Amino acid sequence: MQKGILIASILSLLLLWQCTENAVNENIVVIKGGTIIRANWDGTEADDIENGFIVVQNGLIERIGAWNDTVQLPENAEMIDASGKFIVAGLIDGFAVINNQAYANAFLLSGVTSIIGVESARRGELFETANPSPEIFALGEVGDTIQNEQEITTDFTHSAAAKQRVMLLMYKLTPELLQHSIDLAAKHKQATIGELGFTSYQEAIEMGVQAFVHTTRYSLNIASEKMAYAVAEQPFSNKMNSPKWKYYQFLYSLNVEDSAVIRYAKNLGAGNAYLIPTLSLLYLDFPEHRNPWNEPVAELIDAELVNNPADKQTGNHDYDEEVQNNYTRMALKEIELEQKYYQHGAKYLTGSGCDVWGTMPGISLHTELELLQRIGLSNRQLIAAASSNFQEAFGWKKGKLQTGFDADILILQDNPLENIENLKLPESVFLKGKQIDLESLKKIENE
Repeated sequence: MQKGILIASILSLLLLWQCTENAVNENIVVIKGGTIIRANWDGTEADDIENGFIVVQNGLIERIGAWNDTVQLPENAEMIDASGKFIVAGLIDGFAVINNQAYANAFLLSGVTSIIGVESARRGELFETANPSPEIFALGEVGDTIQNEQEITTDFTHSAAAKQRVMLLMYKLTPELLQHSIDLAAKHKQATIGELGFTSYQEAIEMGVQAFVHTTRYSLNIASEKMAYAVAEQPFSNKMNSPKWKYYQFLYSLNVEDSAVIRYAKNLGAGNAYLIPTLSLLYLDFPEHRNPWNEPVAELIDAELVNNPADKQTGNHDYDEEVQNNYTRMALKEIELEQKYYQHGAKYLTGSGCDVWGTMPGISLHTELELLQRIGLSNRQLIAAASSNFQEAFGWKKGKLQTGFDADILILQDNPLENIENLKLPESVFLKGKQIDLESLKKIENE
């Protein structure tokens, strides 16, 4: 009797072992087939892998290469067939906010798997408990007011404790305090973005600030020191007679062939700092812009939650003629300036500015790509600006389809190298190796 029980127990264990071995391991995913696009800034078609495969384990890319009959893949992995499709790294929005679950869903449906999360009075607080959500690299800041070294040190300590991965270095930092801030960012392993005034951008380049944000801000180097200081004192005034608007009027009256523009463009190209133009902040002010409310993911967005949204019917701002003309002239001048910066070697990161001045989650990352294309970036460079350039700028293990990197992956129906709009509305989105149910994201109600 005991012998029979023993044999039955052994058989049960063997059966359980066999079932376990044959079960799909949810921690291993294999994406097989398709063209893997590896969009490095200076890359070529030689970087791409036709009929490729990617093995993902525990959220990281474990192996990547070209598929053939001799390649051995894990038998118990979840298999994803991407034959005939195109595979790129998840997109990164380098200056944006998530206020609610609907925003998080809109980003994911648009292929955005990470953001640098910005909080402000106009944008509101970051909603860091969305599920699912792009990964949020929270942004701290110093230098918005006049501070001393000890106050800045304290701010960095609190920022690091709050796990803010990026620091915005702002207008009122003098050169000495900017250097102090850069040293503290290195100590706390935080990336740096400059939005400066009391320190010139040329000095910031030499000190090693990793990125600059907003065309209108980092173009302050072209203006006089007096004008730059005046803007730094009142950077956010919207009055037409404010220092900011006097500076804007100086910019859009400027000939981009002016020696000061060319000299600064060469300095930007020779430096290591990446540019985050946030051209989309003025997208609605460009002639013949599209109505963002016609985009499919706009159905998720409550207009009342967007700062200065476009009119749903017209797609325009409700400005009087004088104000609109000023904004339109500034928008067009931003393109001219960035064309010069790009021609002289400047490197770019994507940032939508969402959700200020009518910018919207996900949608405005793609208008940013559209506008960067207008300044001259190739489609491969556009993809790099939204992915691999973030690794180059900040050293993150993100934005590249490469062993050891986060498995943030998009599967696309059509080739984005032929048409950058093919990046919109990916067929599949993987966030650290987990496939997101995109259909469920479309059903959320506005909160």
